[in-house]
Parts: sequence; C-alpha cells; structure tokens
Amino acid sequence: MLQNAFIDKVEQPTDADVAEALGPAKALWDQLLADLAHECDLTTQEWNSYSRKAGWSLRLKRQTRNILYLSPCRGSFRVSFALGDRAVEAARHCGLPRPVIRTIDEAKRYAEGTAVRIDVKGHKDIAAVKKLTTVKLEN
Repeated sequence: MLQNAFIDKVEQPTDADVAEALGPAKALWDQLLADLAHECDLTTQEWNSYSRKAGWSLRLKRQTRNILYLSPCRGSFRVSFALGDRAVEAARHCGLPRPVIRTIDEAKRYAEGTAVRIDVKGHKDIAAVKKLTTVKLEN
C-alpha cells in the first residue's frame, strides 16, 4: 500500500517538497495537472490535510465542486475520486481498462460516493484518470 509522502509534514508542501517526494513521477504529476486544467478546466487547486495519518492531498475543484484528490507518495502518487451512482455506472461503460473497472467494482461506498483510488505509476494510468475525471464531470 502506498503511503502519503507528507504524513508528518505540518505545513502545506512546497513545489520542491512535491518534486523530492515524487522523484521521476513529478513529470506525470505535472502532465496530469496541466492536462486537467486545459481539457477539463480544473484550475482551482487546494492543499488539504484532514489528519496527520492521511497526510496532505491536492484537491482539484471546478467552482465549488470537488472533482478529485492527488496524494503524493514516494516515487508515485494516488488519485482519488468520490463517484456518485450515475458516475459509477457510466465509468463501467466508457472503455476503461479492466483493472480500473475492477477497482471501481471493489471500491467502498460512502455517503459522498464510491471511493475510487488509482495509483499513478505510468502514462497508462494518466489516461484512466483523465477518463474518470470526464465521467465525474459529466455525472
């Protein structure tokens, strides 16, 4: 299981902190943020830490709506979504890779939605995150 790279950091991480934690995955992080800003108009970013155990995460929003969270880990990062029922159903039929569909099917359901987490380690993961982001925005 991936652990948040900033689990013990009291203050919001700097870009240098993020680069150090992500290592080579920083290029994927930057690419995803740029693509989501350009393709999905997700330009509002907020760093949050809900607990010391959870560490810091970067929340991307459209206006006041939370769309996804990025959590830096050592050498990679995790993207988390809370998908409503319509978004879950749409995700099952939008051409996502079978492992991502399995992740959605096995995800825990909460009042806020189904908690889907994708560990981003390569470019194929970026494509799945972008597709899920579009599904979330449309549903």
